[in-house]
Amino acid sequence: MDTLSRSLHDVGLAAWFGGSLANAVSLNKAAGEANDARAAGQVANTGWNRWTPVNAAAIGAHLAGSIGQLGGNSGRLFAQQGVGAMASAKTGLTVAALGVTGYSRLLGRKVNQQTDVPVESGTEPTITTPEEVVKAQRQLKVLQWAIPAITGALIVISAFAGEQQRPQAVRKGLLARFTR
Repeated sequence: MDTLSRSLHDVGLAAWFGGSLANAVSLNKAAGEANDARAAGQVANTGWNRWTPVNAAAIGAHLAGSIGQLGGNSGRLFAQQGVGAMASAKTGLTVAALGVTGYSRLLGRKVNQQTDVPVESGTEPTITTPEEVVKAQRQLKVLQWAIPAITGALIVISAFAGEQQRPQAVRKGLLARFTR
């Protein structure tokens, strides 16, 4: 069960991070290579709409794996010094990543309401882009980088969590907890 939980956690997080980063780096900019501004909006919207169900599945897998890992490590959470703080940090970052991802999707839906809206790229408006879409794109321009930054931080904390499971770290953490 621990292998399944860890796999769901890691693969889900990897897809959430990697897909969001790839779309920010390439899809939004590649849409600007379309033949005209209206096609650029359609390309960006189509790409993000195709990514959304995959991203949702990745997030779901990550969350299921996270819950499984919490259950599997519940004894260490309270007994080993530092594990509770690490778990709290991971939970906080996960909530932040979920919030930013969800809000980005709401903004994306505003952009997507008009499938042929003129844009320079996925996050760059033209002079004729409707004002509501311009506002959403300005926010998305920042949030497209926030998602991989937060999920990347989760990857780093997950690596740290793995280090906390080494036998010498467990011994040290248990001793520290009981000798305080």
